[in-house]
Amino acid sequence: MFQEYNKLVRDRIPEIIHKAGNECEVVTMSPDEYKQALRDKLIEEAQEAAGAANSQDLVKELADLYEVIDAVILTYGIERESVLAEQNRRRSERGGFEQRIKLRWTKSP
Repeated sequence: MFQEYNKLVRDRIPEIIHKAGNECEVVTMSPDEYKQALRDKLIEEAQEAAGAANSQDLVKELADLYEVIDAVILTYGIERESVLAEQNRRRSERGGFEQRIKLRWTKSP
């Protein structure tokens, strides 16, 4: 059965496919294609995490999401410490999510 994907996959996926007795075709993306594919992968993995059926699945999906975040940080030459510092700054200015606040509406004069 032929199935088309056209998406970024982990480095060992072609090897795993071949070991299972299947065939696949891969290409190496240009740097710009890779950057866009990483952004697409962030969305894919976030959606999978949001749809996780239980805590065990959520852990797996969050691990995948962290892997993509690490790749984005490396590819864009971002310092992890600067991301964490920005996270802390935003938490200090806007708060976190501990209070479970749901904004229902606002009204302007």
